[in-house]
Amino acid sequence: MTDSEGDVSDASRAVLLDFFPNGRSEGGPRGYERQPLGYGLGTDSFRLFEIVFEEAADVGIGDAVVVEPEDEREGIVDLWEIDHEDLSGGAKSELEYAIRELIESEEDRFVDFFNDAQPITLRLHQLNLLPGIGEKLRNSIIDERKRKPFESFEELEQRVGGLHDPQDILAERIMEELQEADLKYRLFARREAAE
Repeated sequence: MTDSEGDVSDASRAVLLDFFPNGRSEGGPRGYERQPLGYGLGTDSFRLFEIVFEEAADVGIGDAVVVEPEDEREGIVDLWEIDHEDLSGGAKSELEYAIRELIESEEDRFVDFFNDAQPITLRLHQLNLLPGIGEKLRNSIIDERKRKPFESFEELEQRVGGLHDPQDILAERIMEELQEADLKYRLFARREAAE
């Protein structure tokens, strides 16, 4: 069930934030009664999922499972995209830790955000959507990346005075995007259109 290190598939995955091997006490979602149920965070899109597993599913909190494409799912009966408020209490507690762990494990991906961020409008830049980044800090980041692209969070902090804990800044923004359904601009957490 879990993702292997050597897997090069283009499949989308979710990391399990909470798992109920006997389903929820109030019954299963959408007609699934007492089947194993989990809540997951998409590792590429930061989408949130409620996942119904087969009875013999061998998964637990922290495991990565394939959510897309459907024909590559193993042990999953069905899944739905959900909002933050639909997560279990345990999943909400684990969410920020999972985001931080993902940022650390995929450092290149998130450092590249600082290298590649672009203007959204004439007056608004993607970098300005990050907590604590105003015009001065934004301009420092842009000036430094023109000289040489950033290669790590450590280098980013060293080269841009006043920028502290870029991982925390990213995690805070991702949490905001997951918790606020009506944000005008999204950098990381994509949402599927309502069916």
